[in-house]
Amino acid sequence: ILDFQSSQGQGAAGVLVGHPFDTVKVRLQVQNVDKPLYRGTYHCFQSIIRQESMLGLYKGIGSPMMGLTFINAIVFGVQGNAMRKLGRDTPLNQFLAGASAGTIQCVICCPMELAKTRMQMQGTGEKKSKRKLYKNSLDCLVRIYKKEGIRGINRGMVTTLMRETPGFGVYFLAYDVLTRSLGCEPEDPYMIPKLLFAGGMSGIASWLSTYPVDVIKSRLQADGVGGVHQYSGIMDCVRQSLKKEGWRVFTRGLTSTLLRAFPVNATTFATVTLFLLYMREGEECSIQDSELQSVQLQPLQPQTQPTSM
Repeated sequence: ILDFQSSQGQGAAGVLVGHPFDTVKVRLQVQNVDKPLYRGTYHCFQSIIRQESMLGLYKGIGSPMMGLTFINAIVFGVQGNAMRKLGRDTPLNQFLAGASAGTIQCVICCPMELAKTRMQMQGTGEKKSKRKLYKNSLDCLVRIYKKEGIRGINRGMVTTLMRETPGFGVYFLAYDVLTRSLGCEPEDPYMIPKLLFAGGMSGIASWLSTYPVDVIKSRLQADGVGGVHQYSGIMDCVRQSLKKEGWRVFTRGLTSTLLRAFPVNATTFATVTLFLLYMREGEECSIQDSELQSVQLQPLQPQTQPTSM
């Protein structure tokens, strides 16, 4: 419950700040290399704003706004419970707990990102789409389900698992190592800047560790828009991408991803950590108060008077 409450505010703020960078990332990852629309990150930002207005950067924001609060609650809740089950607070256990959290949240993450990607690609280069295939993120998932069933709305699940499982392991491992190294103690006057730095760098480390998989995931989830399927599966997507674009294909959109990763993950980790510290201090104070009251309310034991024999 505490993790859910602490993730609500920062989840919405993180989406609003980070979504434009994510839209640029997806456009760069899946654009046709034979007829590229964008030359790089800055040019992509410029083109979207000029051709589609500022709202173009926020296409597909509906699904992360609905899903990220639950994802953050699942991730921090599962990670905390996994650490309690594992017992010892070691770097390996931090990785395992994070990886388990990453795996479980894929159930929500995969359909959410499918709808987000499809919406982000809709009406590319058009201020007003002449023919909208999807009205919104929910309509997108409903239409995909009607046409392709459960398998359709879970398109890209394998690549999502391949990205999220090790990615969240690295995420929590890096945060644990950095906070220990920086000495993030409650009495430290610089604790908040240290938490922000540790969170931001953890997000960057997580993305760098699995980014090539994210490129393939985006391409598979965007594939099939308009009824034409270019890839038959993960390995076919890897082969075709490498053949046409070389190894640089696995870094497409990386700049905008890292620009987004630092502020979003800095606020996420710092907010959750500070909220939990605050709640734990409150719980400790209430326990101490209740113990003090119970001591004061206890009846005094009658003292036995010495008797003269």
